[in-house]
Amino acid sequence: MTHVQVSNNVNIGILALQGAFAEHQSALQKLSCQKKITVILVRTAEDLSVCGALIIPGGESTTIALLAELAGLLEPLRTFLQEKPVWGTCAGAILLAQAVENTKKGGQELLGGISVTVARNGWGSQVESFEAPLLIDGLQDPTTPFMGVFIRAPVVLALHPSTESSPIEIIARLPINHLPKSQKLVHNEGHSGPQSIVALRQGRHMLTTFHPELTKDDRFHKYFVQTCVLPTLL
Repeated sequence: MTHVQVSNNVNIGILALQGAFAEHQSALQKLSCQKKITVILVRTAEDLSVCGALIIPGGESTTIALLAELAGLLEPLRTFLQEKPVWGTCAGAILLAQAVENTKKGGQELLGGISVTVARNGWGSQVESFEAPLLIDGLQDPTTPFMGVFIRAPVVLALHPSTESSPIEIIARLPINHLPKSQKLVHNEGHSGPQSIVALRQGRHMLTTFHPELTKDDRFHKYFVQTCVLPTLL
């Protein structure tokens, strides 16, 4: 009989070209997990090749895409997405989208991977950034709100489910009483409109339009590891 040796380690990469990658690194390094997590700061295709999962941080999505192209990482990242778990936060969520609106002149490269359309800076400019408590059933201690930090956050405009892709699971919505007044579409459609969605999963991938890494609450990082990463190692 052949015995398969299961590693007790998992390499989780963080795309470290621009943005809040150091904050994600700190959060992952503090996690208590049944497997030892080694954090890889990904700047080259070689760095990416040793990762079992990846986080694309918040920052400036156009800049991250441009730097990834200059580093020869765009195609390796797209290939990685077809095989392994990826979580995008804020700018990372934009890069994981199927389509994006409100881009800079000339548009921008996307990685794809999640069947949604998003709008850049959907809640407004930097001065319209805000925080809001989120109640999320899938997190540890779900009765304790997770404080979402929204900084020039993207907005989910549409979901594009299909029989050829994994189902889309909505993880969190912004409470209706915390919706910015600038998002009139959300107020018109009510809580069930796609614009209130701030976290979702599709298969092994996840996006959050806010910045979990800018809080001291590590529950979203633990959620990503436990629900998206570890099942792929079994």
